[in-house]
Parts: sequence; C-alpha cells; structure tokens
Amino acid sequence: MKNILIINAHQKWDGMSEGKLNERFQNEITTFFKDKDFVVRTTKIEDGYDINDEVNKHDWADLVITQTPVFWFNTPWIHKKYIDEVFTSALQQKKIVLTDGRLKEDRTKQYGTGGISQGKKYMMSTTWNAPEEAFDNSAQVLFQGKSADEALINLSVNYKFCGFEILAGFHSYNVIKEPQIEKDIVRLTNQLNELARY
Repeated sequence: MKNILIINAHQKWDGMSEGKLNERFQNEITTFFKDKDFVVRTTKIEDGYDINDEVNKHDWADLVITQTPVFWFNTPWIHKKYIDEVFTSALQQKKIVLTDGRLKEDRTKQYGTGGISQGKKYMMSTTWNAPEEAFDNSAQVLFQGKSADEALINLSVNYKFCGFEILAGFHSYNVIKEPQIEKDIVRLTNQLNELARY
C-alpha cells in the first residue's frame, strides 16, 4: 500500500459548520502518510473537481479515506453528488467496477460482486455531534446497538460494491457539546499507525 487518496466531503454552513475540524483531520491524515513516504492525493469536494480525474484517483489509490462531518445522519449532499457522478462514470469506463456482479447464465453470482478493486482498502473518518455512548449500546433508542460504521453503511457499501476491503472507521464524537479533539488526534494517529503496517 503506497498510494493514498483523501477526500474531504465537508460542506460549509455559515454560522454552524465552517469546516475547520474536518480540515484539521484531513491535514493530520495527509501529514501522517507523507511523513511515512506514502504518495498522497487529496480532493476537497467543495472546491470543485473533475469527474474523470476522480475516477482515475480511485483507480490509482491503494487506500481511500473519506473525511466527513455527519449532517442529519449522513454525509453532506455534495458528497452524495460526488459519489453518483464518480462511481457512475467509473462503471461506464469499466474502472474499479465492471457490473453489479449478477449473471443471467449463473444465478449463483451475487449482487455487489462485480467490482475489480480487490486489494484496495477504504476507511471513513467522521465527525459527529452524537456522543460515543449513542453507539454500540442496545439500550440507546436511536441506533439500538449499531456502531457508527453500521450507521453509515451507505457510505462504505459504495466501496464494497467495487471490491474494496472496508476498514474500521475513525469517529470523533460529541464535537459540538463536549469536544475532545486533542485526544481524538491521538486516537486517530494510533489507528493510522496500525493501518500503515498493511
């Protein structure tokens, strides 16, 4: 693993979400990998992008990391637009994914097995207003025991569909009411150190 693509999916909301925290996490991840002599490319969706360039970046990357805030239990809408444009174009170009996997002549082939990105990895890194105790706890009303990764399966399943291995995500919790950013940076660095050993 040597080529890293980091996608910053933040969308600015004046007076509410300026993007500084997600930019800080993106910069921490970028610096970490560059200091270890990985080749790093980045995309900040809000600044604009070329669809074909993004397809080629995904084709080039060994590891893709999406750095994103969670707005209303999902990524910002500009990220959904990015996914639709980039992954549809990749399918049309037969890069990272060929088909949905099913074959008329072989009914045992499952939906979601037509990706050609085996060996590539995907990780999400997110910022939540939700507290950590809202997850992995069946007594919690909202997520009913689901992890943060499970709550955002709509994000990782795009990559799984293409054949990527899905890695455990990094999540920074309670970032508005009780932020623990310096501790989160330590946790992130520890997780990246484990990842860099692949």
